[in-house]
Amino acid sequence: MHSKNETDRQKQVGSASMDQERTYSIGEAAKMIGSTIKTVRYYDEIGLVKPAGYTEGGHRLYTMEDLWRLELVTTLRYLDFGIDEISQVISGEIPVDKALDWQIESLETQAATLTNMISILRQAKKHQGDSLRYIYDLVNARTTNSEKRSRFISEKVEASNFFDGVPEEWRGSLLYFFNKYIINQIKVSAKQTVAWNELQELINDPQFISDLRNGEFLFFNMVHQPKFDAATWVKKLEDIHIRLNKALKKKLPADHRFVQAIVEDTAMLYANPGQSVDKEDFFRYFAKYSQTIRTERIERFNTLCSILSPKFRQFSKGNLLLLQGIQWKLEHM
Repeated sequence: MHSKNETDRQKQVGSASMDQERTYSIGEAAKMIGSTIKTVRYYDEIGLVKPAGYTEGGHRLYTMEDLWRLELVTTLRYLDFGIDEISQVISGEIPVDKALDWQIESLETQAATLTNMISILRQAKKHQGDSLRYIYDLVNARTTNSEKRSRFISEKVEASNFFDGVPEEWRGSLLYFFNKYIINQIKVSAKQTVAWNELQELINDPQFISDLRNGEFLFFNMVHQPKFDAATWVKKLEDIHIRLNKALKKKLPADHRFVQAIVEDTAMLYANPGQSVDKEDFFRYFAKYSQTIRTERIERFNTLCSILSPKFRQFSKGNLLLLQGIQWKLEHM
C-alpha cells in the first residue's frame, strides 16, 4: 500500500512525463515562445530547429525539447547572434565560451561605432552654418580609402621587416586575401571604420607581428623551395577556398571525403620538393604546424577583418572547416 506522499510523487513524475511527450502545433509553438509561425517555419527550413514529427496531414509537431531549442534561438537572436553562429553553437561546432567571446567583441565594436556616430552628430549640431556639409567633412576625415589602407600596410610591413628572407615575387602572396577583402574595400560603414581603426592599433603591436609570423611558419618555410611559382600558388589557393565555400554551402562535415580531399591538397600546396617524398610524414608535419594555437591577437584580427568584410568572414569559416578536417585526419592516421 502506497503512502500519500509516494502517490503524490508518482503523480508529479507522471505529469512531467506527459508534458515531455505532449506535442504542439506550429501555431502553439510560435505563441509559446513569443514569435511568429513564419519565423518558426523558417528555422525548420534552414535546419536550425526541426519539429519532432508531423501529423497525418503533414503539419509540424513540436515537443517541449523543441520548444526549449526555439526559446534558445530566440534568446540568442535577441543578443544579436547571427543564424550561422547559433547553428554552430547548437551543433557543438563552436564552443559556447568562444561564441560568447566573439559576440562580446562584436557588440563592443558596435558600441564604439555608436559612440563615434553620436560624437559626429553632436559636433554637427553645435556647428553654425551648413551642418550637412560639416557632417560630410567629419565623416570623410575619419574614414580611409583603399589607397590609404594600402599605404599603411606597406609602411608597416617595411618597418617590421616582416618579409625578411622572403623572395620579392612571393611577398604579395601571403597578403593576397587580406588585400582582396580588406585593403581593396571601396566603401566602408561607420562600424567598419571603427573596426579598421582598431585593426591599425593591433597591427602596430610588435607582438601581433610576431604572432602572425609564427602562425605563418608553413608559408615562410615553403617559399624557399616552392613547388610552384607565386602566381600558380595563389591560383591553387583560390581554388581551395572556392571548394571550401562549396563544402560550407552543402554543410559537409570535416570527415566528408570532399573536405578531406581539400585537406590533402592544401597540405601538398605547402610542401616543397624535399618534403613531399613521404606524403604521410609531410602531412603530420603540416598538421602539426597548422594546429598551432591561435593567440588572442590573431583571433581579434580575424574578428575585426570579418567585421570589415563579409567575404573575409566566409574565408575565415572556410579556414575553420579546413582546421577541423586536419584535426580529423590526424586522429585517424
